[in-house]
Amino acid sequence: MATINTAWDQVSSNTLKTWAIMILFTIFAVGVVYVITTAWLGPDVDGLGIVGMAFIVAGVMNFVSYFWSDKIVLGISGAKPVDEKSNKQLYHLVENLCIAAGLPTPKIYTLEDSAPNAFATGRDPKHAAICFTTGILQKLNKQELEGVTAHELSHVGNRDTLLLSVVSVLVGTIALLSDWFLRSLWFGGGNRDNDNKGSAIFMVLALVAAILAPIVATLIQLAVSRRREFLADASGVLLTRYPEGLASALLKISSDKEPLEAANRGTAHLYIVNPLKGLPAGRQGHDAVGFLAGLFNTHPPIQARIKALQEMEGKI
Repeated sequence: MATINTAWDQVSSNTLKTWAIMILFTIFAVGVVYVITTAWLGPDVDGLGIVGMAFIVAGVMNFVSYFWSDKIVLGISGAKPVDEKSNKQLYHLVENLCIAAGLPTPKIYTLEDSAPNAFATGRDPKHAAICFTTGILQKLNKQELEGVTAHELSHVGNRDTLLLSVVSVLVGTIALLSDWFLRSLWFGGGNRDNDNKGSAIFMVLALVAAILAPIVATLIQLAVSRRREFLADASGVLLTRYPEGLASALLKISSDKEPLEAANRGTAHLYIVNPLKGLPAGRQGHDAVGFLAGLFNTHPPIQARIKALQEMEGKI
């Protein structure tokens, strides 16, 4: 098996793995919804039609978050806009990388917090925003900050907000129908014609799916998020041509002990490094506990990201 070393290899591999996960996730979601609706409403009801309706409902629920996610996140975080006059050095750093990436310059914000971190948001490159904490501007050198900026711009260029919105629709659909199904059993609703063997089997399968599917769906959602972080690392290196800068930045950010006060579980996945402190860095991915904990992380282990970046050095 060939070793993946270059940034181009990393981009191709992570893109392929993302779409493989998405295809399997879509099949999984449709299967779960079909089983639950058939058991709930009976075999005579058009289960696939209900599947479509469920996706529409979940899609409407995610519509607002998709189109106004940037304003919501920036408002919650208390970020302040930056222009060329207020921070000329930062503005031109972002602008130059956007020119290299062929992207429009996003709105730039700073967040008053001594913990080093950054995130990007927005539904597409024309409506994107990138935010830096004051801590990251103070603690990183220019090459490291360029690596972080390139990573965040890669999220914008790769349309990760759109992809994760699609994933959220799938997860939301599964969670919504699972909850409805379990409630219908509790309150005596749903299909009660379980006299034949086929209906009984669907009911058992639906019960198992309603309990386990939301957990599995969430794990898949987190797996997609981790894969997109690897992709943004590799794509960012193609902009800077300097993987050591991003690797050094990731090490500094993850080693910093100051908590990011503006972060919460709802926005943690946006940041370049998870701002919510978890297992000690040395245990992640090295034992059974670390492996299981890693399945519920929005970001890959820092060691894995740095190793992938180090393998790209001199091979871009």
